[in-house]
Amino acid sequence: MSGILSILKELWFDYIRHMLDILVSAYVIYRILSLIRGTRAVQVLKGIILLILATVLSRLLNLILIGWMLRWFWVAGAVALVIVFHPELRSLLAQLGSGRLTRIIMRGKVEFIEEVVKAMKGISKRGHGALIVFEQDTGLRNYIETGIRINSEVSSELIETIFAPPTLLHDGAVILSGDRLIAAGCILPLTHNPMMSKVMGTRHRAAVGLSEVSDAIVCIVSEETGEYSLAHEGSLKQGIELEEIKKILLDYYREKMVEKTAKMESSA
Repeated sequence: MSGILSILKELWFDYIRHMLDILVSAYVIYRILSLIRGTRAVQVLKGIILLILATVLSRLLNLILIGWMLRWFWVAGAVALVIVFHPELRSLLAQLGSGRLTRIIMRGKVEFIEEVVKAMKGISKRGHGALIVFEQDTGLRNYIETGIRINSEVSSELIETIFAPPTLLHDGAVILSGDRLIAAGCILPLTHNPMMSKVMGTRHRAAVGLSEVSDAIVCIVSEETGEYSLAHEGSLKQGIELEEIKKILLDYYREKMVEKTAKMESSA
């Protein structure tokens, strides 16, 4: 027993702790970069990196005056950065202190839902129809291959353009995987439920049909009435408000993220 413990101790000090240190550091850096992406902090970060390179070069080349100025900059720059980014730092620390770390992580991951909801509103206003699929755990490769690969960021303008007649893709479905729009013009299976087949349009039957064979969430905008519907697990909610669809999607994705975070913590 003591031999096993000594081996484990040796592995921990020589290998595992270093690997864990690298992985955690990489994850933290990735999350910080994800949080600041698209904000003014990106430009500041680029400037800081350039100044770091300039500092290193000044020491290597023995540039005394430049090195002296840069040393003074680092003394004053740290205080200046705290002052400039005081609102962002206060908000971040407040969220961490209130135990809302998951929400911080999720903030960048649910923005695409806002874009989808905005697109659905615009599509309904223009009297067009739409079929928007949110892929979950069940892969939808078979249906993705029936359409045109796009693999782009989700934007309301792109979705509205896809579903605007007479574009060649407006009659099919768009499929989202995570926060990416993977394909458009996709053909979905129709439901075999005879009761639905009699009263539903093609988009609604396709939405229910896909939800019967996968765990995907499917949103529909009716071309005839402009109403919103949502299909999931073989059932269809018709005539619901757009805000309700938004709430359902946000709650679903946040719940999945909480479950994922809990699994990571339990396995750590």
